[in-house]
Amino acid sequence: MIDHRKLGRELDLFDSDPLIGAGLPFWLPAGAAARHEVESYLYELERRNGYQHVYSPVMGKRQMYELSGHWANFADDMFPPMPVGEDELVLRPSLCPHHALIFKARQRSYRELPLRIAELGQMYRQERSGVLGGLSRVRSIALNDSHIFCAPEQAAAEVAGVLRLMRESHAALGLRPASFQLSLRGPGKRYGGSEQGWAESERLLRGALADEGFAYAVKHGEAAFYGPKIDVQVSDAAGREWTIATIQIDHHQPERFGLSYVDASGGRSRPVMVHRSLAGSMERLFGQLIEEHEGAFPVWYAPVQVAVLPLDGVVSSFAQDAVAAGLRASVHHDGSLGARIRAASKVPYIAVIGEREAAAGLVSLRLRGGRQLDPMPGAEAIALISAAAAARSPQLLARP
Repeated sequence: MIDHRKLGRELDLFDSDPLIGAGLPFWLPAGAAARHEVESYLYELERRNGYQHVYSPVMGKRQMYELSGHWANFADDMFPPMPVGEDELVLRPSLCPHHALIFKARQRSYRELPLRIAELGQMYRQERSGVLGGLSRVRSIALNDSHIFCAPEQAAAEVAGVLRLMRESHAALGLRPASFQLSLRGPGKRYGGSEQGWAESERLLRGALADEGFAYAVKHGEAAFYGPKIDVQVSDAAGREWTIATIQIDHHQPERFGLSYVDASGGRSRPVMVHRSLAGSMERLFGQLIEEHEGAFPVWYAPVQVAVLPLDGVVSSFAQDAVAAGLRASVHHDGSLGARIRAASKVPYIAVIGEREAAAGLVSLRLRGGRQLDPMPGAEAIALISAAAAARSPQLLARP
């Protein structure tokens, strides 16, 4: 693996500036293009699996975080409150209190459950300067987040469903988890909720891991303050492990916020709150993906899917046709052909167009890695690349 901090800057994926501040990277056009594709994929994957997407504010009153328990358990990692009139507003360190209040915004029935609320939401954590690093640990975090509100008897099926979605999304991204971790309570920390709730949550998580065939290690002291969790770990170029995805079961916040639904008997029941992120934050995810693929991303989210290399004086509409078909294409004119091919070595497909090809409407495609295909009509080349992107396969197609 190559450290993403070096490679990401070499490939113009992201950068930072002291005037913006440590732990606040910005995404350059190539990185933004790749991120957009991944965000769109996760959005559609969630939508097809019954998630409803929302937007919520990036801040809230201090009282909300006192009620949720974040202020008592997490204040050291939160930015200081901002006085606004008689209120104190806080940049959120997580999205769960907002989603709890979205659930509470109107009366809910058992017929609506499970209610799966999802958001790619911004949150902020006051990480110390010594722990910041590239995209792996930052202060401004764009999290692929969701909270599932369900009846207690539905929680096991929901956790199992999330594990299956994780497996599917990680395969599409080319992400290889290093390990699964069951994070439980440990000494020296404060935790909210009842013993019964914690015991039931741990039982459900252990059962889901066993049923889905995941081996795991138990880590005491790594639980959230409101419940135990499954953490999916990845290893970076330095051998350090990071959490990339998580599932958490929470009985604490539904009680604190007074959440309820009308059950089948007409009475009021308390929902279980399942926190989950399929791919974690976009920052940490891409830090890992850059290292995992060494910048040579699968074609579906590669910043440039086809690099067009016309020979001297050649004029071709292939790049415009590719863009019109929905592909991301760039044209490289400067330098020798060999130098241009080397410069585009991370691009999945390279289209070389000489005078003969241009006159016949043909394109010579070279696959990343060096394999050369026979010249083919431009429309056929576009169909081939489009099919490879649609398949979301780590392999490049050699025929449509």
